[in-house]
Amino acid sequence: MMQIFVSEVAGTAMLTLLGCGVVANVILPKTKGFNSGWVVITFGWGLAVFAGVYIAFASGAHINPAVTFGLLANGSDMVAATDTHAAVPGTLGNVLVYLAGEMIGAFLGAVVVYLTYKKHFDEDAPGATKLAVFSTGPELRSYGWNFLTEVVGTFVLVFVIIHFGKSPSGLGPLAVALLVVGIGMSLGGPTGYAINPARDLGPRIAHAVLPIRGKGSSDWGYSWVPVAGPIVGGVLAGVAGLAMPTL
Repeated sequence: MMQIFVSEVAGTAMLTLLGCGVVANVILPKTKGFNSGWVVITFGWGLAVFAGVYIAFASGAHINPAVTFGLLANGSDMVAATDTHAAVPGTLGNVLVYLAGEMIGAFLGAVVVYLTYKKHFDEDAPGATKLAVFSTGPELRSYGWNFLTEVVGTFVLVFVIIHFGKSPSGLGPLAVALLVVGIGMSLGGPTGYAINPARDLGPRIAHAVLPIRGKGSSDWGYSWVPVAGPIVGGVLAGVAGLAMPTL
């Protein structure tokens, strides 16, 4: 379980370091990538997932509580058995280890982003812009519809990931990375597509505690949406995946 914990910490930290890092590069003042746009952000997040999945291979590379809950709802093991190790079942203790690793890793990755872009965070910029480096927010605030958007986006993520596990394809991390890019391009416009409770909550906590100049509010009123929406979407995808045929 220590190996799984460390794997999830490292993988999720890499995810948020590169994912939040690309957002910082695009929206913070005086960066090389300033104002380079949504396409850069979506591809950056896809590559962040690609790196995180490789880093966390030992734990099955959940790096996302929605994936953990989705596998649990699907009745799947947290890690499938291989020639070298036994399967890791979805017990309460095992699930808690995954969730702890994901949250701690997400927080740590966000802290490193802050340190990397410290001088740019010191520049004048709206507080909402600095918060957007760390966590998502809606373009049009409507909690019910924003919640639904996160449910749909995460359903697609987890449903397709579960189907990957039933497919003979060996694309692995690349397939998941391209899936995340596709979700961002198609469904990310309304809320910024958190589709991962740890990815949003861990960095939001980092934003709240770090000494960021002019950071403003951490928008805790919205914070439940990118946590609850992805969990519901992941569970629904896990249940729906039970009906999918095995290839």
